[in-house]
Amino acid sequence: MKLLFGLLSPDMDKSGFTCGEAALDTYLQKLASQDMKRGFATAIVARAETAPNKIIGYYTLSAASVLLDNVPAGMARKMPRYPNIPAVRLGRLAVASGMQGQHVGSLMVLDALRRSCANELAWALFLVDAKNERIAAFYEKFLFQRFPDKTLHLWMHRKQAKALCTIENKTK
Repeated sequence: MKLLFGLLSPDMDKSGFTCGEAALDTYLQKLASQDMKRGFATAIVARAETAPNKIIGYYTLSAASVLLDNVPAGMARKMPRYPNIPAVRLGRLAVASGMQGQHVGSLMVLDALRRSCANELAWALFLVDAKNERIAAFYEKFLFQRFPDKTLHLWMHRKQAKALCTIENKTK
């Protein structure tokens, strides 16, 4: 099945989306469009090419920052001495219940990294917040690293993201 990725639009069927996590279902159905209009997040949806109005997954991206003091010491030494480090945050990621286990989530993470690397916005870190250890382990497969003091908050340097995007493009 070929997947299409694009911005959430009003003509897409949000009402039928369920992923098994009520908060993620409610966000897509009731809040995602509002967050996009207000400039708080960009919602990207995954759809099957054969059913382009049916959402099978989604994720959100937004601008963020990290205090330099919160970055691991080895990384902080390589950063400019600004108090905040610019970042992109992958806020929510959900896959429809019937599509789970088919690598849709992995493809969405790669799409989020690709979109972020292609964007002209300056950023140094890509951030994700995991809800639990299982999800944190999922992100670690992409080489995300945990913040020492907040182990469910993970990060990746932009150079790593670009390297993953390069690998992804070579496999297409």
